[in-house]
This record gives sequence, structure tokens and C-alpha cells, in this order.
Amino acid sequence: MMRKDYQLSSTVSKVIEEITLWQTERGIIEISQNTLAVPITLDDEVKGYVFHGHGRLLLDAIAETEKGAVGKSIEKELDELFIMLGDKEKIEEYLTATDEEDFTRMGYEDEKGFITRAEDLCDQFFGTRRWDSHQFFHKDHGLIFAFPNRAKRLDILVTKGSKLIYKTTDIVFVSNENKIVLKSPSETVVSSKGKLLVINKNDFLRCGC
Repeated sequence: MMRKDYQLSSTVSKVIEEITLWQTERGIIEISQNTLAVPITLDDEVKGYVFHGHGRLLLDAIAETEKGAVGKSIEKELDELFIMLGDKEKIEEYLTATDEEDFTRMGYEDEKGFITRAEDLCDQFFGTRRWDSHQFFHKDHGLIFAFPNRAKRLDILVTKGSKLIYKTTDIVFVSNENKIVLKSPSETVVSSKGKLLVINKNDFLRCGC
């Protein structure tokens, strides 16, 4: 059951052309033309969307230090439903009405089938977090994305200005201007102004100062 403090619209639209949902020097998220989109609302105001189409996520999760680069570039194909919260005004101007073929193309029998799957994703996203939705949807939160992964969990990207947090089942990457934290199953890397600190899973400390 969806929580009472947010709802999905009963009307599904599609994107009229390829658009960029987010872009900084750290990465980019793009979706293709004809991507399905259903609004997420709170108090009858659109706060975000559930999308399903084709797209990509590119993220530079690399820290440049005096000892060289650490981390890796992340590339994710966006072929499953995902959530975006924030920046709704940018999306609205790119939406138009759907027809039966739009749902068939993405593997749905009809509009209701897409909305049902979108509700399931929202239940997973909101149901695993203890927050006040009114506070969460405040505009100061920037952009929030939630992508299903192969482990049937969600990869989360939160971004606001130069601040970025990307969390998956394997890594946590935090970036804020020239400060970076990268945590993986084997080690934690902290980089600040080109200086490097590495702590491996056996608590071995290595400093690249």
C-alpha cells in the first residue's frame, strides 16, 4: 500500500525528446525520447516522477590525489523504472500525452500496468526510510534519484550543488568540492585537497599526505 502522504497521478505522459535530468562535472543522467513518466504528488503538488524508458547514468567516482587516482567511473544503463524527486519544472515542458503503443513498447498491457509497477517502486523507496515526507520533499533537498539494482535493492543518488552522495549495495561515494570519501567492501578512501587517507578492511591505515 502506498503511504497516504504521497500519491501517483492517474495520468501517464511521455518525454517528447531526449533530455538531461542532471549534469555536473561529476556526472550526467539522460533519458530518451518516449520515456514514460508519471508524477509523484504531495498535497496535490508535483514533487517528482517515476520514469521508464531508456537512458544512462555516468558518474565520476574518482579522487585525484598526489599518489594518483583512486576510485572508478560508474556507467549504468537506465532500462528499468526509476524515481526522480525535485526540479519538476524542468520536466513538465517536455511531456506530452501517451497512447497504447507507448505502453506496449515498454512491455505493459496498458497505462494501469505501468502505474502498478510505479507504485511498487515507490512503496520500496519510501517504505524503507523513516522520514517526514513533507520535510523530505522540501526544495532545499536538491535532486534525489532511486534506481533498482540486480540485488532487488535501490541505488540512491542525492545531489545539491557541488554536494553529491551515491550509495549502492557495494559502495558509498561522497563528494563536496575538493573533498571525497569512497567506501567499498575492501577499504575506505578519504581525499581532501589532494591528500589521501586509506583504511582497508583489516584496519590498516595508509596516509598519502
